[in-house]
Amino acid sequence: MTKPLIVVNFKTYASASGATAETLAVAMEAHSNGPARMVAVVSAFDLEAVRRAAPSLEVWSQHLDPVGQGGFTGWLEPKTAIHRGAQGTIINHAEHKVEMDHVQRLLPQLPEDFPVCGCAADLEEAKSLAEMGPTFIAVEPPELIGGDISVTTADPSIVSDTVAVVKATNPDVRVLCGAGVKNGQDVATAIKLGAEGVLLASGVTKASDVASVLNDLVSLL
Repeated sequence: MTKPLIVVNFKTYASASGATAETLAVAMEAHSNGPARMVAVVSAFDLEAVRRAAPSLEVWSQHLDPVGQGGFTGWLEPKTAIHRGAQGTIINHAEHKVEMDHVQRLLPQLPEDFPVCGCAADLEEAKSLAEMGPTFIAVEPPELIGGDISVTTADPSIVSDTVAVVKATNPDVRVLCGAGVKNGQDVATAIKLGAEGVLLASGVTKASDVASVLNDLVSLL
């Protein structure tokens, strides 16, 4: 059976950037052989350092742009990101929205085995992304991101309905859920609702005891 995913978005939190990103990655790496597939989603600035600090941890970029190498000042060009250690990416996060055309143009520029997780705010967006065939779609209601109530508690149907819509559109796409996910019960509920993992941030990145939180997240798997 494929392991469920625990995808931790480091964002640009002080507790998950620079040297602290490396420390957090090492803590996650300690769980790499556990019941979940651990993934760190880090700033492009931290890709190389995090890969070096935690070589067995899967590391994704927080964003990529559909551009080539050339005159594209300030854009995140995929080949260089991969060279610097990106093993996957999220795209269209609620804090960095893009047009669907951005995703459509990006996908062909990436290696076939390069995981791409498109973030969706609602069913319509999830369906549009599923039609493009990314590896994963993470449903995250924006109003719950960073809060204390998990989407699995606030409205479980958001998760189950997204799974149904995505699988009906493209059965090869795997569904994750996020927003407010904090503990092992949230993860277990997400799996029960049909998701194959979770995308979270502050529950780990702002934790005073990261090891304890990571242990709890996988405790019911």
